[in-house]
Amino acid sequence: MGSSARKKAEKKKDFQKPKYKVGKAKPKASNFTDTSFKSKAIVMNQQSLSTIAPDVVQQFKHNLSLASSSRSDKQRRDALAYLTSQLSSHPPVNPVGTNILLSKLLPLISDSSTPVRSQLLKLLRTLPEDEAKHSTEQAIMFIRAGMTHLSADISGDSLGVMEWLLDVAEDELVTIPGGWVKTLSTFCVTMGWSLSSAAPGWTSAPRTGLRAKDAQTLARQISTLSRFLQAGLKSETAAAPGPEEYWDNLYRLPRSSNAFEYLNLLGSRRDEEGEMYPNREARQQVFYRRFFDPVTKGIEKVKKEGGAAGRAAVGLDQVLKDGMGDYAASAGMDAQDLLNLW
Repeated sequence: MGSSARKKAEKKKDFQKPKYKVGKAKPKASNFTDTSFKSKAIVMNQQSLSTIAPDVVQQFKHNLSLASSSRSDKQRRDALAYLTSQLSSHPPVNPVGTNILLSKLLPLISDSSTPVRSQLLKLLRTLPEDEAKHSTEQAIMFIRAGMTHLSADISGDSLGVMEWLLDVAEDELVTIPGGWVKTLSTFCVTMGWSLSSAAPGWTSAPRTGLRAKDAQTLARQISTLSRFLQAGLKSETAAAPGPEEYWDNLYRLPRSSNAFEYLNLLGSRRDEEGEMYPNREARQQVFYRRFFDPVTKGIEKVKKEGGAAGRAAVGLDQVLKDGMGDYAASAGMDAQDLLNLW
């Protein structure tokens, strides 16, 4: 019986139809790990284990390195958040100094990640003003680069950094080399106010029918320009020093790091854009010669658009009247010729 049953089973196999798998095999996942190998031992590299965590200084420097060089947007944002928390603590923790900190982080003004740029602005507002103002010349270079960026988001966020710089160092901003003329040129470029004689006052392709987002951006640009012009054209009133104060100032050592920088004794030769304009009269003169006509024509164009941008243009118009109204008398010009432009 056993032999007969076995023979029948073997004959039955000859008539069974085999099932073949057709088509392509399912692709393996990108994180697939082949575990088919066999090993008798697992060798691990030597590791250093310690029960003592890194100190605050090392953690601060590590996060500063991540914020300035990491390729991950999340790592840069988290590192900036850690630095902000340390700078906001009482007392604040900053083992590297404000100058070195800004030199590492200012390039993030043009970062491609919006959360990184937002966190950077929060960090900047935690820095002490008396220390941050010493990096004004370096900061305005990255701000101007961000304002002229092809990305509208980066250009708009750069205005926030400009507003921060005006809060902490408006006097230094308008007097440093290139701080007045180059910054005004950047504003005119971003708003489309042509400085060339071919298209005076406005670009050859003027803004018509501004969209809501464009109008808000233009309004913010004009408002920031108003603050910048107000800082550069405000009246300089100083009380006359008494006899004791006169001799005290004569023999007192200057507090600034480079008190005679405006003389440019050792630096490279500057052009008009890179020149320093340490007083209001010099700033008024170069503004009238290069920017007054295109800015006033741009204001009139924006006023016709109305809305938020139009209201901002009205405020800018008032800033110009307050800052340039007395320029005619000081320059020996007819006051009516200047006022006719308004």
